[in-house]
Amino acid sequence: MEEQINVVQQVYELIVNFAVTYSFQLLGALIVIGVGFLVGGWVSRILLRVLTQRNVDVTLRQFIAAALRLVVVGLFLIIALNQMGISITPLIAAIGGLAVGASLAIQGPVSNYGAGFVIILTRMYKVGDTISVQGCSGLVDEITLATTILTAEDGERIVIPNKHIVGEIHRNSFGNRVYEGQIGIAYDSDVERAVTLISDCLGNIDGIASDPAPVVGVNSFGDSSIVIDYRLWVATDRFFELQHAANLAVFRALNDNGIAIPFPQREVRLLS
Repeated sequence: MEEQINVVQQVYELIVNFAVTYSFQLLGALIVIGVGFLVGGWVSRILLRVLTQRNVDVTLRQFIAAALRLVVVGLFLIIALNQMGISITPLIAAIGGLAVGASLAIQGPVSNYGAGFVIILTRMYKVGDTISVQGCSGLVDEITLATTILTAEDGERIVIPNKHIVGEIHRNSFGNRVYEGQIGIAYDSDVERAVTLISDCLGNIDGIASDPAPVVGVNSFGDSSIVIDYRLWVATDRFFELQHAANLAVFRALNDNGIAIPFPQREVRLLS
């Protein structure tokens, strides 16, 4: 029992001595860290406001503001460690060694972050654009350091690691996507009138872009019909809806105005 009391007394004396010796240093370090968080948040908000006024991309300005806040807090943390009498030289060396080992272990995620930084910095595309890459196409919904998130025309959510975007060929059609349709008319029909009817009906559909305007013209001369192409830009998030509406409008415009749409013909030979 007496030995236990002595142990407790020694622990108590150790705590008291530590508090007397380092209490002011510890309190000063906590105050410095708290001030660092306050200053970092204040500087970050000011920079974010300035970047917003200059119409910098939302992802880029958030990344820059967050990075600056971390830098400011890190500087104050170094000051706090010095306040406590802790040398940061061995700590920096240890962090460097750990960083080398960690970079080898998490090479994939690190490459995604590096690619994300390139995308944000160079502004290859932005939220609201329509891109096609690696066989995937959709509206850019979110850009992070690790991934780019697309929303496809049918509502699917596509998550692409950024390392699969940088260095690859990608198409950016901004907020719209091109649709190409075809229809055949009889050879004895008025081709110019058919082109005019198709152009007029496409121009009356809400959601089809007027700049650039739909392009309509003769594509080729088939076996049983003259093939007319119509090429138009539609909102990406309404692609299938507007595709169906355009095809139906073209059919009605030609049918209602007496432009014959011949049934496809195919020659079949019977070999004995």
